[in-house]
Amino acid sequence: MVSNRWRIVTWPILVAGLASPFLMDCGGLPGMDKLGALKDMAAGCPDVASVEAIASADFSKLGLDVEGAAKIKGGLTAALAISDLAASLEADLKGACGKIAKDLGASVPEDAKAEASCKAAAKAIGDLKAKAGGSFSLSIKPPVCSASMSAMADCAGKCDVKATGGKAEVKCEGGEISGECGAKCEGKCNMEAGAKCEGECGGSCEGEVSGKCEGKCDGKCDGKAMDKKAEGKCEGKCDGKCDGKVSGGCKGTCKGECGLKAGGECKGTCSGKCSVEMKAPKCSGKLEPPKVSADCSAKCDAQVNAKLECTPASVEVKAAGSADAKAAEKLVAVLKADLPMVLKVALGMKDKAVGAAANVKAVVEGVQGSLKTMVKGGPTAAAKLAACVGGKFTGAFDAAASINVNVNVSVNVQASASGSAEGKAGK
Repeated sequence: MVSNRWRIVTWPILVAGLASPFLMDCGGLPGMDKLGALKDMAAGCPDVASVEAIASADFSKLGLDVEGAAKIKGGLTAALAISDLAASLEADLKGACGKIAKDLGASVPEDAKAEASCKAAAKAIGDLKAKAGGSFSLSIKPPVCSASMSAMADCAGKCDVKATGGKAEVKCEGGEISGECGAKCEGKCNMEAGAKCEGECGGSCEGEVSGKCEGKCDGKCDGKAMDKKAEGKCEGKCDGKCDGKVSGGCKGTCKGECGLKAGGECKGTCSGKCSVEMKAPKCSGKLEPPKVSADCSAKCDAQVNAKLECTPASVEVKAAGSADAKAAEKLVAVLKADLPMVLKVALGMKDKAVGAAANVKAVVEGVQGSLKTMVKGGPTAAAKLAACVGGKFTGAFDAAASINVNVNVSVNVQASASGSAEGKAGK
């Protein structure tokens, strides 16, 4: 069996402080003003627009030795990675919150950012709740967001030579490893299309249902035709198709997670333990890279978490005692359809995104603090370097702040929908 170890302040102020002696020296030169001095400082900067460009950039002309250049490059690549993660969260939430707000009749400008869209969504939910009256209860199956262990190993091996030496070692802490098994799986298996399940089915089971159907039964329930008043819900054995969780056993095709007993074969994605090494393993907990530099770890953390794979959340909403039935019906329908995308951030990505933002911020602050000591050539050379890289570092601080703001507003939307600070999360 495999185990959970898999082989394979502010920058503008600093810029101004470093640049000021240079500007004072140039102030009296004919035809030279402060704006011209700044343009001259920015001229001839290495290309830092992409990870590939940063890797090949020559910082020796800016007074940096090999060690100093490596430190700057590490900070820059981490800054780019956190900016990508922030952009991903911004896009997801802007779309999800904007849809909730608009579907509930609120007006949201097309150019509104995620924060404004989510505030509009939370208000729209609260307003419609007040109009509907009565009470609303939510049952949430949270999303599960997993990061690629292969991508983390690959990133660590490329950005820090200390991580190489065979395969970089990546650990999965506080979560579950899932991946392509193709052998015996002890845990849950997301079956391939048409594959038979010999265990508990968490979705729709077509075939012989040996256990209790906890959903809609298209057929006979406990040997009797379904009562239409029961809306197809069966609380016993279903002879036909069970559209819902099957506790006990499904001996047929399962659309969803199949709970396998020890030794069951998984033709699909196994979440648990596999008798052979998994292919394309993912971790739902915290990825721990091998022992690498802080900037390498922060960069890879942000880079990998920007490409999380999340199972969709599901939301069930019940309204009771409503004074306005149409308003209650509308709210229930919108929350079931639109809230899961907000929960992807509020529940699935929250801790990973906030952690990545904090790590990158600390790395950039560290590079920033040692800038004066790593540059050879005095204040003028330091000012030149600041002009070349300051924008990217400022962008990293802005991205970290954006991530924290967007995570908070996503949680506020969830709280507005659930009626409590944390919401009700269930399985």
